[in-house]
Amino acid sequence: MDPQPSGGPLRLFTTCPQSRGDLYPDYVASVVEAARWSEDVGCEGMLVYTDNGIVDPWLVSQVILQNTRRICPLIAVQPIYMHPYTVAKMIASFGYLHRRRIYLNMLAGGFKNDLLALGDTTPHDDRYLRTTEYTQIVRALLEGRGPVTFEGKYYTLRNCRMTPPLDPALFPGILISGSSPAGVEAARAIGGVAIKYPKPPGEEQETPRQAGVECGFRVGIVARDSDGDAWRVARERFPEDRKGQITQQLAMKVSDSHWHKQLAARDPAVPEDSPYWLGPFHNYSTFCPYLVGSHERVAKELAGYLQAGFRTLVLDIPPAEEDLRHTVRAFDLARRGAGI
Repeated sequence: MDPQPSGGPLRLFTTCPQSRGDLYPDYVASVVEAARWSEDVGCEGMLVYTDNGIVDPWLVSQVILQNTRRICPLIAVQPIYMHPYTVAKMIASFGYLHRRRIYLNMLAGGFKNDLLALGDTTPHDDRYLRTTEYTQIVRALLEGRGPVTFEGKYYTLRNCRMTPPLDPALFPGILISGSSPAGVEAARAIGGVAIKYPKPPGEEQETPRQAGVECGFRVGIVARDSDGDAWRVARERFPEDRKGQITQQLAMKVSDSHWHKQLAARDPAVPEDSPYWLGPFHNYSTFCPYLVGSHERVAKELAGYLQAGFRTLVLDIPPAEEDLRHTVRAFDLARRGAGI
């Protein structure tokens, strides 16, 4: 799978397993396994999460680079964790050591309690302004057009140069949440892809692309030969969980995330003949909508997003290689259905 549609490349990312639950001490093996599955089916990259409760995403990305040939880590970058110079240095070092490209998933928020634990009380929209400054500095250092001087509200640099320089062919792709107006404006300012947690495609009346910003979306997928088989697998994987529902409700009360509130406000019940499912989200099992159904039914829904202008898809964590292959089969049908 190597599509190049009009209006920009079509990119498919998976998500790396997290260092939570019962994976330890086999966590490294699970990361390598999922990365190789993703590479084998032709994915562009793999999202590597970051928050206060999991291992460092840069170290996880090093594992991915050492154990694959082509796939690009999509590294979540939390501005309060490290200086933008350090991020640029890590990217340049990966390029020097591995001759590999990476992507950046620029964060403006995160779990609110994580931010408060680190003394960060910056308001929602101001965090996007901070992330914009941060990313502009990273870009300027990696572009290598001379010493970088930057005077902003949050960061200041004086005659700073990146050594070793980054090969321009390895310049990172940049993604950022685009579910709020502040996120869309940040995407425009940094030249990034605005990622949404989408509504059903028929309800996506306005997309970041209409504002002149490249856009993408994040969903999980359970696809099988028939709708019945897919829903059986989905409900076995994500059963009703009252404890999880309570946790989700508590999380929503302390969250200032636009996408979190948008999804939480939707009815978790599955409309008739719709593959769009929020059960896993409302049970606090994952943080994105799911599409569930036959390959053809899921493909029809995916094609709606592609026709609306979305060009980057970030999938949930793949539980098995077979599951990922079913997903890619539906995705390929969607590309053809959308004429891409």
